[in-house]
Amino acid sequence: MDGYIADKDGNLDWLDSVPNPKQSDMGYTIFMDGIDALVMGRTTFDTVCNFDVDWPYTKPVFVLSNALAKIPEDYKNKAYLVKGKLTDVVKSLNDKGYNNLYIDGGSTIQGFLKEDLIDEIISTTIPVLLGGGSSLFADLPQRISFGLVKSEVH
Repeated sequence: MDGYIADKDGNLDWLDSVPNPKQSDMGYTIFMDGIDALVMGRTTFDTVCNFDVDWPYTKPVFVLSNALAKIPEDYKNKAYLVKGKLTDVVKSLNDKGYNNLYIDGGSTIQGFLKEDLIDEIISTTIPVLLGGGSSLFADLPQRISFGLVKSEVH
């Protein structure tokens, strides 16, 4: 609820803190059906790789990193490295037919917002206060306004 996406130790265990007895995906499958690819930063990619699950994505994943030299062998043909200015990365992905992009990861979302490259935000609020950690949003050079399309409670 306080805008943090990971706690002070970088943990995401709080995501499983809300009971979900019906195992609802809360719209995730429908959302994923509507995207062409994911773009995530290196930290998010490393986090996903360390989950104790099979690779969770069926869509191409593009990892933004200027430091990573190559995608680890276990994730070849699942994730692809992209580098450079965000506007150039988006244009390159759009030119390849990837137009509906899911942007994931705090720093990556913040960078896309600063470049005004996000048209729609789907935000989930879980009734937990982390009290600090990795923030989803950061300072922006100007206000960005969005229109509310709908709100759901699960």
